[in-house]
Amino acid sequence: MDGIYTDSGLNLRLYQKLYLIRKAEEYIQRKYPNDEMKTPMHMSMGEEAIVTGVCEALRGQGLFFGTYRTHALYLAVTGETDKFFAELYGKATGTAAGRAGSMHLASPENGLVLTSAVVGTTIPLAVGSALASKMRKDSKISVSFFGDGATDEGVFWESLNAACLWRLPVIFVCEDNGLAIQTPISKRRGYESLVDIVSRFNCLVLKTDTTDVKKVYELVKNAVDYIRSSSGPVFLNLKYYRYLDHVGVETDFKEGYRPEEEFKEWLERDPLKIQREFLIQNLEIEEDEIMEMEGKIENQISLSITMARLSPFPEKDDLGGGVFHV
Repeated sequence: MDGIYTDSGLNLRLYQKLYLIRKAEEYIQRKYPNDEMKTPMHMSMGEEAIVTGVCEALRGQGLFFGTYRTHALYLAVTGETDKFFAELYGKATGTAAGRAGSMHLASPENGLVLTSAVVGTTIPLAVGSALASKMRKDSKISVSFFGDGATDEGVFWESLNAACLWRLPVIFVCEDNGLAIQTPISKRRGYESLVDIVSRFNCLVLKTDTTDVKKVYELVKNAVDYIRSSSGPVFLNLKYYRYLDHVGVETDFKEGYRPEEEFKEWLERDPLKIQREFLIQNLEIEEDEIMEMEGKIENQISLSITMARLSPFPEKDDLGGGVFHV
């Protein structure tokens, strides 16, 4: 795994994904007040290293299940922006023909099985997926992304217990920013350490507070090796700082529940800044080459936005399409 620090192709690919996620959300941040994207936004700024590192380490091997904070996961898995922006604009050319909006992005053909707006609901689905993979012997690893607030739900503990009992190929990725919306850990937990408790289960537990995408990538490679050798689950506790409000496109320091100084400290460790500097200083990649890549990504986003705005809305007669009942 030390090869990651000398592999220019891999490191460029990691930066490309980080940059795509950040620039796509910066566009949303600028244009959302125009009220053309009629969907609630749960932005991913600050957590890009987690989804990028996890998805790249599992490229071609993973089946991913996410939360309502879907942008980074969708873009890390697919790399495409046409359907992404069309869905945010509610257009027929979107990932779900405009029905799903920001909180239910999916791309099953690329391994992103589904995302859900209800806290904790995709955790047991990932366990079920892992059970199916074990029965089929298809070598796929299921991955559930969730915030630390979801670990306050009973379904998390039930799912973890089942995965450990049945030795399933599943990775639980806790994107831990210490908040459940605005409520800190100290006001919602009657115990000291989540990692200590999970460590008592029959699984591998790995944790880090890094914002370096390479280190996340390495950690997940360790998780994959463990699953391949022991057929058991892995719990990852990955710290990050949510740059913006829980819902919306602005900062939330005026709310008073976290200080702006804390944000500034984390911003010094911004995942894009770290990876860009590594490309230039350690791999000696010319800045002109990086800027050319950045320009292509910005052009991709611009074209996707133009297409999304010009695309038609779904027909009223299509409203019931894909809806099933008994």
